[in-house]
Amino acid sequence: MNRQTRAPQGSSPAEPANRRSRRGWRWLAGLLFLALLLVVGARLALSWLDPFDERTVDRSGPVLLRSIHNLSRFEAATGNFQVVVDLEKDAAFLPDAIKGTRTLFVGAGSVDAYVDFGSLAKDAITVSADRTTVTVRLPHAQLEKPNLDNTRSYVFAQQRGLLDRVSDFLSSSPQNQQELYVLAEKKIADAATSSDLRARADQNTRAMLQGMLGSLGFTDVVVQYSSEP
Repeated sequence: MNRQTRAPQGSSPAEPANRRSRRGWRWLAGLLFLALLLVVGARLALSWLDPFDERTVDRSGPVLLRSIHNLSRFEAATGNFQVVVDLEKDAAFLPDAIKGTRTLFVGAGSVDAYVDFGSLAKDAITVSADRTTVTVRLPHAQLEKPNLDNTRSYVFAQQRGLLDRVSDFLSSSPQNQQELYVLAEKKIADAATSSDLRARADQNTRAMLQGMLGSLGFTDVVVQYSSEP
C-alpha cells in the first residue's frame, strides 16, 4: 500500500527559492553598505592624516568705530581706471638671472570727483528781487584719493633672480606688494588729474542745481565758479 505525503496546507514548492532570493539581496545590500562605509572612512582618515591639509580659522577681533565725520559734498562723477605697472629692479654688477626682479602688476580702481558745499561762503547764493533768478557760486570739483580694488588688482607676471628666490624663500613675508599698490595708486591719480573727470563733475553739479532750483520755481538758475568773474 503506497502512502502519499501531502504538503502542508498554505506552502508551495517555490518557497525555498524565494527565501534564498531574499537572503541573497540582503547579503548584497549589506556588502554595498559595508563598501560605502569603507570608502567614507578611508577618505576621512586620509584627510585627517594628511600633513599638508590646511584649514582657515578667522580669529580677528571686532571692528572698532574710531570716528564719524559729517560730509557736505556732492559726489558728481566717478572715473574707473586700470594701469599695468612694469617694475624692474636690477643689480649694478650682477646679471638678472642672479640678482634682479621684474614684476607686471595690474592695478584697477576708481577716483571720485566731488564738489564741497561745506566751504560755501554766506553770499554764495543770491536771489533776485522778483525771486525768479538765483545765482550760485561754487568751487570747482576736487578729486578723491584713488580707491584701488583689491579684487581686480593682481600680479600678472614676475621674474626673479636666483638670489631673490632664495631671499623670498627665507623671508617671513615674501613678495611684498605694497610698493606695487602705492605706485599703481599714484599713476591712477595722475591719470585722473589729467583727464576731464573734474570738468564732467562740474557739468553734473550744474545740471543738478539747475534741476533742483528750477523745481522750486526759479526760472533762471545761474551757476558760477569761484574762478569766474
